Amino acid sequence: MSKFRLAIQDDPGNARPHRYLAACYAHMGRLHEAREIVKRLHTVTTVVVPSVTPYRNPEQRELYLSGLRLAAGEAK
Repeated sequence: MSKFRLAIQDDPGNARPHRYLAACYAHMGRLHEAREIVKRLHTVTTVVVPSVTPYRNPEQRELYLSGLRLAAGEAK
């Protein structure tokens, strides 16, 4: 996760590392931190959960998207 934080620091306008970090935090049960990252993501883009993802493997794609939905408060 430190790599994602560095990527955000290096390029705060890049939405991708924000999304990855938020998904990671959410899956770790660190929802408060995940939601803080989502707040920062909103300064970059209005789209938290993208409609297109870089994952062809359905399990990897769902893991990523479910983490983002959790972080955004869209999942139960």
